[in-house]
Amino acid sequence: MQRVKAELLGAALKKFLREEGLETPLNEHRAVQCWPTVMGEMVARYTQNVSLRNGTLYVSITSPALRMNLIMNRTEVIHRINQAVGAQVVQNIVIR
Repeated sequence: MQRVKAELLGAALKKFLREEGLETPLNEHRAVQCWPTVMGEMVARYTQNVSLRNGTLYVSITSPALRMNLIMNRTEVIHRINQAVGAQVVQNIVIR
């Protein structure tokens, strides 16, 4: 028996997800789930709600000082989230 087209399992799985249109929803889910890990325990403690819609990450923060700090550093936050996910999922962030 000969191998005609051998490819790595990870590459085959990525190809399948892309072809079935599941790659973007999976990356969006990863972006929401990685918020506490990427931003740290202190930020996660003051975070009430995180959601992602149409490339915009919506985050509810209870501390006004922390909220202002995150607003001023929004490009860094977007970069860190996208880097953790491994794809350009977040284009904008709204911090409430």
